Amino acid sequence: MSTLTIRNLDPNVKHQLRKLAAEHGVSMEQEARDALARGVAVEQPRRKPSIEALTQLGRKPDKPFNLKKVSDEMWDEGLR
Repeated sequence: MSTLTIRNLDPNVKHQLRKLAAEHGVSMEQEARDALARGVAVEQPRRKPSIEALTQLGRKPDKPFNLKKVSDEMWDEGLR
């Protein structure tokens, strides 16, 4: 394991780090390690959409869109 010293840290950043650490039930040091790990994580390459997929976005739907049904399904899914 390596050691890293961070100088001239903005007090607001330190305060937020302390707050997040308390919310997650970990030390500030652990919270900082986790934040750094998330910050440098390698992102998965994005796939380019196909012409067919882009064309599909501009088409009129085959049937009417029922927003209430969709929101009810989302609500029910969130409660499980």
